[in-house]
Amino acid sequence: MSSTSPTTAPALRNATEPDVDLVADIVADAFLHLDVIRYLVPNPQRRRPVSRAWYRLYIAHAINGAGHVILTADGSAAAVWFDRTREPTEPDDYTARLAEITGDDLPRFQHLDAQMDAHHPTGAHWHLLFLAVHPSQWGQALGSQLMAHTHQRLDADGIPAYLEATNPQNQRLYHHHGYTDMTPLEIPVGDSEPLLRLWRDTNND
Repeated sequence: MSSTSPTTAPALRNATEPDVDLVADIVADAFLHLDVIRYLVPNPQRRRPVSRAWYRLYIAHAINGAGHVILTADGSAAAVWFDRTREPTEPDDYTARLAEITGDDLPRFQHLDAQMDAHHPTGAHWHLLFLAVHPSQWGQALGSQLMAHTHQRLDADGIPAYLEATNPQNQRLYHHHGYTDMTPLEIPVGDSEPLLRLWRDTNND
């Protein structure tokens, strides 16, 4: 994803429950190539359906009150945020539903969850779990526009943000938006490229 600004900013809206499947498709298509997703679901035939169903759990949870999901009006990009200024929750019946979705891949997903929980920062913040742009729209700075939208709100309320970058390219994009590397930086995830922990104080865009 590029940090270059488009000539016209896209129209954005809050996703609602009827948008859950649309957002799940955006994330599934955008993340299919990622090293961590290849690790989670080694079988290429299973990779998209399994990962999409997993994303869908979190997307629905955010939309239903655990955070918010911002969507471009054309349905090409989305940002899935969770409110960690309060006690975090997980999707309903998450343990059982995760086992049903992932099958033989369950231990890999459990490992990822454990590593992300162990490395998650304390203190009030918002967590950008998924920032996804459909591959046909890469290079249009839609991800940057989505981030800026929520950063403006967080800055007004004096709330920092946290995310896990999936690779150094995305890490550079997030640096452009005021995120800085945390210590330790890396979250080891099996034999995949590590996730990278980044933190953003307010008023940094």
